[in-house]
Amino acid sequence: MDLDMAQVRAFVLAAQELHFGRAAGLLSLSQQALSKRIARLEALLGTELFERSGHGVRLTDTGHRFLAPARRALAAADDAAAAVAEEDRPLRVDVWGHLYAPLRTLAHVAPEAGELALGHGRDLPAVTAALLHGDIDAAFGRAHAPLPAGLTHRLVRLEPVDAVLSADHQLAARPALRPDHLRDSVLWAPGALERLDFLHQFADRFGIRERGASVNLGLSHFLAEVAADPRRFSLLPADVPLPEVPGLRSVPLVDPTPLYAWSLLWRTGDTHPGLRRLATACAAEAGQSRWLEYDPARDWLPEPPYGLPASSPSASSVSLATSLPPA
Repeated sequence: MDLDMAQVRAFVLAAQELHFGRAAGLLSLSQQALSKRIARLEALLGTELFERSGHGVRLTDTGHRFLAPARRALAAADDAAAAVAEEDRPLRVDVWGHLYAPLRTLAHVAPEAGELALGHGRDLPAVTAALLHGDIDAAFGRAHAPLPAGLTHRLVRLEPVDAVLSADHQLAARPALRPDHLRDSVLWAPGALERLDFLHQFADRFGIRERGASVNLGLSHFLAEVAADPRRFSLLPADVPLPEVPGLRSVPLVDPTPLYAWSLLWRTGDTHPGLRRLATACAAEAGQSRWLEYDPARDWLPEPPYGLPASSPSASSVSLATSLPPA
């Protein structure tokens, strides 16, 4: 039996999303085209892989059994294609979380990482789909959702977070704030809060009851909205360069200091030589710049960030890392 990898890829993404429309979007296909690919695969296998109903789709028992080997088959096919690709092509790196300027961190390591071809992914699901599809080699951003099988990650940076608020806010003159000082303020988010994991978890943890959302038209527009209301605040990693927005204050957060976790992702088994160079450069910069210091008595992280044990150590600080990609 000869499997069509396009059909197998359609099945794997549909199984991951359990939604044909979303899976079709990740593959830049119409939903009808994706459904046809899966139907042809089912016809070839002689069995149904999905149960379809008015409430959506779910895997059949056969679909569950087929999923893991299907993922392995895709990885092997992608490895075969990569083996004959030009060895000197740039490492294709995508980023997401653009409001928080992820390229700031990559800029520190780019001179040691070799030639990079940078992209701009829409969000984490789109970027992980591109990794699994072989359209990119690595990705950089905040990994905050269960990652699909076949991907590996490395925690690269834990960045302190500041509060940004109007200069007319009643707390604006303070040199530092505790997160619970903001309990009676309005958390302003650059989009639907349920899709912004870090802000959502911060609001729940520190009892921020009032929350509002902007339309994401860029950092300057978003911060101008924050500055325009004396009750609003938002959060930004401390190293994000702030645009010139009149009436805006940035105040450090302490006791605890929230940390924003940045991660490097790649497809398990990818042998592009630039991938190891990039991961090695990230690890070297993290050690030199103390990017991975974490004190559970002083800092706060949403639980559990990728690369951090679920039970925090009692030591005053830890340095975190995972295995490097293959040489």
